Amino acid sequence: MSADLRYQSGFGNEFATEAVKGGLPEGQNSPQRHPLGLYAEQISGSPFTVPRKEVKRTWVYRIRPSADHPSYRRIDQGLFGAALGEPNPNRLRWDPLPIPDAPADFVSGLVTWGGNTGVSVHLYAANRSMRRVFWDADGELLMVPQQGALAIETELGRLHVRPGEVAVVPRGMRMRVGLPDREARGYVCENHGTPFRLPDLGPIGSNGLANPRDFQAPVAWFEETGPTEVVQKFENTLWATELDRSPFDVVAWHGNYVPYKYDLARFMAINTVSFDHCDPSIFTVLTSPTDTPGTANCDFVIFPPRWMVAEHTFRPPWFHRNVMNEFMGLIHGAYESKAHGFQPGGASLHPCMSAHGPDAAVTEAAMAAELKPARIEGALAFMFETRQIIRPSRFALETSLLQRDYDACWQGLGSHFAGRRG
Repeated sequence: MSADLRYQSGFGNEFATEAVKGGLPEGQNSPQRHPLGLYAEQISGSPFTVPRKEVKRTWVYRIRPSADHPSYRRIDQGLFGAALGEPNPNRLRWDPLPIPDAPADFVSGLVTWGGNTGVSVHLYAANRSMRRVFWDADGELLMVPQQGALAIETELGRLHVRPGEVAVVPRGMRMRVGLPDREARGYVCENHGTPFRLPDLGPIGSNGLANPRDFQAPVAWFEETGPTEVVQKFENTLWATELDRSPFDVVAWHGNYVPYKYDLARFMAINTVSFDHCDPSIFTVLTSPTDTPGTANCDFVIFPPRWMVAEHTFRPPWFHRNVMNEFMGLIHGAYESKAHGFQPGGASLHPCMSAHGPDAAVTEAAMAAELKPARIEGALAFMFETRQIIRPSRFALETSLLQRDYDACWQGLGSHFAGRRG
């Protein structure tokens, strides 16, 4: 699938694409009769009256309108949308979610790990491609594959996303996830707030971090097939209906409310060339802002390969307590701050104001290291950082994957105090 896909380049662009010539009407959005007999339909990802720069909408031209469907019925949701537990101030870490033995597609393989009113965090482990179609009325989906590629088919076209890349599917957009590698595992941030956007660059200037040209949106694609089960997530519950056709019948579309993918290897990392470790915010790929400037509903931050050259400095991430809440995942390699225990596919949660930092082994090695230029290579970690407390799900607190000895990684940080009183 990936070899024959084409993409449109840019972030937040006004895209236009048609799979059949003449699919896009000229000079207007909703003609009385479409030249090809298609139905015009607008998908709005923002209220109609927001400032123009905030408008998210796409016009689609489809064979049958989305409104033509039977009633939805409530269905079993497994651990997707699992109930949240009590607020927990402890630092938590988990082993990777195993690939299930029983058949599980992307939706049935989703396990809710925690959340708040702004974001929900899920892990997925799947072993078969979806036959049904899924859409989320509760938020947009940021998908971070860790093992196995995802072949994502949407109403607006197709994306092929491998580990080391991420994809975002807007709220309400129909999608179907295939597994080219037969098994897949990864992470999902369900964003209930302002849609993700690129962070402002401030003194960095006009270039750097994630550059807009490196984001890729699909081109128009459609299919005409038989009955399809359609599942939606609505207020944290799952509902299903049956169509006599495929909902992927959009022949042409234009707009800026689109799914997209991004290769994290294209991130232009900014780092210190003098002293001290930079704040992790310098590695922000995408942000969901709030009405409080600089305080995000969610930041998506990565820790990519890069050079470390700081002098007279403790180079790993410093010990700190943060008013924000940090959920971390590891795509591959070994995270620079944790020598042992944090595995690819695993996760950790450091709540508001919980003290954390490099483990004892990393700390001792960094304090004794020769400070010559060194490259952090072979690892890729990420963080979902949010201003609201992430309450772990009951499953996440009770599962055997929880490392109940996580606090021990900081034991052995003895005193090096060499001063004297007076």
